[in-house]
Amino acid sequence: MTINCKGTLVDVSSPKVMGILNITPDSFYDGGKYKDETAILHQVEKMLTEGATFIDVGAYSSRPGAAHISEDEELKRILPVIDLLIQNFPEIIISVDTFRSKIASGTVHAGAAIINDISGGNMDDKMFATVANLQVPYILMHMLGTPQNMQKNPVYDDVVKDIISFFAKQIFELHQLKLNDLIIDVGFGFGKTIAHNYEILKNLALFKSLDAPILAGVSRKSMLYKTLDISAQEALNATTSANTIALLNGANILRVHDVKEAIEAVKIVEQVR
Repeated sequence: MTINCKGTLVDVSSPKVMGILNITPDSFYDGGKYKDETAILHQVEKMLTEGATFIDVGAYSSRPGAAHISEDEELKRILPVIDLLIQNFPEIIISVDTFRSKIASGTVHAGAAIINDISGGNMDDKMFATVANLQVPYILMHMLGTPQNMQKNPVYDDVVKDIISFFAKQIFELHQLKLNDLIIDVGFGFGKTIAHNYEILKNLALFKSLDAPILAGVSRKSMLYKTLDISAQEALNATTSANTIALLNGANILRVHDVKEAIEAVKIVEQVR
């Protein structure tokens, strides 16, 4: 199971780790931490040294209730960071966390290799055609609603079946557009209650039926820290536990704030296999 990242074939049949770089002032865990070039380069070098295959750069905070920013502001935040990373780490595989086709296009032309869309194509009707035209791997995430309203009152008939149906429809559309490198992300915490999140985690293996690599993003999320009555800052051990369950249930990529611990989880699970 490989994905083509700017000519580099990445085999995700052995699980890989995606390190998160939020360049937003208001992300739920690390908002405002990486404001200057030194802090950004230090963090990315650390993640790459610890074993991250991908670096996911986000300039739009998608935490519940986050402020909405314009496309121009998003581009202004993200393009200099992509340039900086490519200059300093020429082999880097950059994923861009955006739901906007204009940002997808601009960042891929600047050197990004993957588009990671939290809305799964639902917030910009030009996104599917854009990524198909760019021919880059596309991470299709499930979210109920928008970041501004997704946690108000999420309701499903059957959370696992409903999300599989959503993916089946979106994947069909993307295949019609001849986009082959698709990754699915069930969207932990995006329009789901805590109970929904654990139901999905427990049944993650069912998503293998879609025949696409699975990305799991549970790092330091409220499904963990609210369950344990701790803060996001204290949720590293819980993250490792959830990542291990995700790996055992078929996750191919872990999207995390803490790369070293995720790589260790992958190595331990691979030993069991």
